[in-house]
Amino acid sequence: QVQLVESGGGLVQAGGSLRLSCAASGSISRINAMGWYRQAPGEQRELVAAINSASATNYADSVKGRFIISRDNAKNTVYLQMNSLKPEDTAVYYCYHLGLGYGASGVGDYWGQGTQVTVSS
Repeated sequence: QVQLVESGGGLVQAGGSLRLSCAASGSISRINAMGWYRQAPGEQRELVAAINSASATNYADSVKGRFIISRDNAKNTVYLQMNSLKPEDTAVYYCYHLGLGYGASGVGDYWGQGTQVTVSS
């Protein structure tokens, strides 16, 4: 059984920082892509940042220069360092792990449960 557990969300003032973590548990052999989406009330889900197995990264234009995505393969964890936060960053943030290999031959895509990030002005 594979699970993703997110942590690090919360309430912060504009200009502040938060660090999100998303760890996969289980008998995991590899993970291809990892990343973060977010969804604000009444808005469509938006890709925030992604990192592939070679650690190449991709960011939404709205977060470039402020957010940093990284991964720790030994811990099956993806991180999102969010700096210079703005009220418009307020959303539920969801992590994902794609192409996750587990057990003898299993492969699947997994999503976190979501963590609320609220930025006050």
